[in-house]
Amino acid sequence: MVDTHFDLTRDAPYARAEDTARAVELVDLTAVPVSAWSSLCERAIEPNAFYSPEWALAVTRHVPGDHDIKALLAWDSPAKKKLIGFLPVTSTWRALKLPLPALVTWHGYAPLATPLLDKDFAVEAANGLLKAAKESGAHALLISILAEEGPAAKALRTALGRNSRAIRVLHREERALLDATLDADVLLQDALGSKKLKELRRQRNRLADDGEVRFSISVSPQQTEIALEAFMKLEAAGWKGKRGTALSAQEGLSRFIKEAVRKLGPQGKLEVATLTRGADVVAAGLVVRHGTRAYFFKTAYDEKLSKSSPGVQLTLDLTKHFCADERVKSVDSTAAADHPMINHIWKGRLALSETLIPLRAAPSAPIFAFVISVRRALREGARRIVHRYRAFREKSS
Repeated sequence: MVDTHFDLTRDAPYARAEDTARAVELVDLTAVPVSAWSSLCERAIEPNAFYSPEWALAVTRHVPGDHDIKALLAWDSPAKKKLIGFLPVTSTWRALKLPLPALVTWHGYAPLATPLLDKDFAVEAANGLLKAAKESGAHALLISILAEEGPAAKALRTALGRNSRAIRVLHREERALLDATLDADVLLQDALGSKKLKELRRQRNRLADDGEVRFSISVSPQQTEIALEAFMKLEAAGWKGKRGTALSAQEGLSRFIKEAVRKLGPQGKLEVATLTRGADVVAAGLVVRHGTRAYFFKTAYDEKLSKSSPGVQLTLDLTKHFCADERVKSVDSTAAADHPMINHIWKGRLALSETLIPLRAAPSAPIFAFVISVRRALREGARRIVHRYRAFREKSS
């Protein structure tokens, strides 16, 4: 019988005094040394802005239900001079309401769960994270949103292969990705075609009938904080505000994003893009950065102006902005796989997978895979019903 109350602290290295000098461990997220964590972010073989200390700690401090998170750590040696691997996790019961002795990657307000691995020790770091997970008592590790073709996934597969085990992919999907090394005009022409671009120019001219339309992106910390307030007001006025999912809908969410902006804004790692008409903000988006990758994290627009497509206009301007920025090589849309707007503009795709990593020789992985897959199928079915019901209500109102 599986333990229905799988305890992350049971048999964990950090829970035993004699193991405090081990090279791998499971610790409270808030106990990870911030300087070592920040240094690893700068050396990571693959970016994940949402696993930076500034972002992750702001989430766990303020977002309801996202406290008391653990982290798998891999160090370069028992002396712990350099952190080479980092992955925040929680139990399957907490994440999925499934009574399985496994760990699941935590992604509170993080649309990506790719671990941070030192570029010079990627395989060693991946092996260390798997070892830390196994020593916690887990039989498997579920990485819910892994960039399947990236170097971190390759390092995990190599590390697992050394133990004669293989990754089990439970689900695959793709979301829009911008190749920012391309010429923006050529990219948009190929993606949308002359007819659609002409229509979008007509809509922009219509939008400008009541005031000059301008695109800007915040530069200074003060500009970013002011632009964030405008974004949150715009988001709250739309459908997210009505459903209670806007950042301003809950005090904890508001505190989280404001802290993230205060910490990441001065580093140039969080910006707010805005499209204004005269003095009014008609569309806005939050942009997070890590290394050469940017993340189009959230967007909002004035729904009263939907006939002029202000959200699309903002995305077109952002596309040109990113393609002109030599620091940015690619932009993750962080959108749903079937997003009706961004998929037509950004034709590149980021392959993502829900990946189960067996940690022991016992044949538990197939059982875990079956249970997790059935749960996802049931949830997706329920979600489709809800979406159809909402569409029916909106059409009937």
